[in-house]
Amino acid sequence: MSEKAAGGRRQRTDKQRNRTHILEVAEHFFAEQGITGSMDAIAKRAGVGPGTLYRHFPTREALLAALLQARDEELEDRREAIRREVSDSRAALAQWLRALGEWVTAFDGLPEPLRAALTGGTSPLALTCQSLIANTEEFLRAAQRDGGAKPWVRGRDLFLSTLATAWASGAALADESSLDALDSLVRTGWETPEGEAAPS
Repeated sequence: MSEKAAGGRRQRTDKQRNRTHILEVAEHFFAEQGITGSMDAIAKRAGVGPGTLYRHFPTREALLAALLQARDEELEDRREAIRREVSDSRAALAQWLRALGEWVTAFDGLPEPLRAALTGGTSPLALTCQSLIANTEEFLRAAQRDGGAKPWVRGRDLFLSTLATAWASGAALADESSLDALDSLVRTGWETPEGEAAPS
């Protein structure tokens, strides 16, 4: 290998190492401080200059998208487990929404940039949101076909309600019972009770 090629390979390795390290630091930082914590503080904790951080992640949304991508595999595993193990489509939708709700509370404050990404198509989080909505639609359509969900409900609305529930359960007035109560309220909105025909 030539000296130039070796140098290029070293630079790529260093770049990847820096990126991985920044993600590890940001994961802990956002877990402690929430997603509104200073980007410069992340760079300082990672031992890199702000320029290095922004070369890897030009915006906070880009950094969040990379962090959430690392969590996608766990959510994908849960989705597949629900598909495989839950035969009742109504229960499957409820379990998926609970899994989704846990995913969107990975970091304090996360629901807001996800909501904003739905209206700002340039956000790096937009594709993540669209994928989650598509998965929600899949579970919803199955429940609607089986009469377990109201026909006018949309996957996008369920995704937004999940974000709203996650936000509200972290609000100052919330307590340990708030999340379950809010989940139940949302469920009464989309669910057709067992034995009751869904209205046309």
